[in-house]
Amino acid sequence: MYRDSETARFRQFRRHEHVAHKDDAQTAILQIEEGWACSYCLLPDGRRQITGLFLPGDYCEPHWLLSGKADLPIVALTPVTAKAIPIAGVHSKPGDGVMKLLGAVLETHRRQVSWIIGLGRKTALERVGDLLMALHRRMAALDRVVDGRCTIPLTQQDIADVVGLTPVHVNRVLGDLRNRGLLRFSGKTLHILQPAALDRLAHDTYGAPDDAPRRTVAAA
Repeated sequence: MYRDSETARFRQFRRHEHVAHKDDAQTAILQIEEGWACSYCLLPDGRRQITGLFLPGDYCEPHWLLSGKADLPIVALTPVTAKAIPIAGVHSKPGDGVMKLLGAVLETHRRQVSWIIGLGRKTALERVGDLLMALHRRMAALDRVVDGRCTIPLTQQDIADVVGLTPVHVNRVLGDLRNRGLLRFSGKTLHILQPAALDRLAHDTYGAPDDAPRRTVAAA
């Protein structure tokens, strides 16, 4: 049975250093030990869309197990320490290691579906609220939330590049959420004051039942 610790090596990356470049061949899958990273797409005019956020414990693009290359660049948002798990070792000794990676592929798909729905149908207030609530949950799962507070090392530009807004618009939305008494986001500290109310406002994609009311679109 393959175990990560048998052949894993650790790599370190500085803030803003690339963890992977687009189309780079990959011989190992990276699991974040400390720090945050993101995958992104850069348009010809310089606009950036962040397509994934990787927190401690996350695998950076686990589908590298199948493709063997990076589809998109990945950059460190903070100093990052990552465990490099050789792909050849996973293939040669399938077992728990493969199941963990396949589970990570499914979780990545789930998050990206949620982001697509947010970008396509949610308001600016819903997008930002949903993102911060989701990150707060992920930090709670890592036992990194204390008294409702956790560290979110994202700039307003980073948030804007996730939710498809401008930094100015993100700033206004954060002010609105603060004025509603739902959260405080000062420096890098996020404090969720009313998680249930924030969930309702953000219309958590996977919290709504299948038979939730839907708008009827009139025929043209």
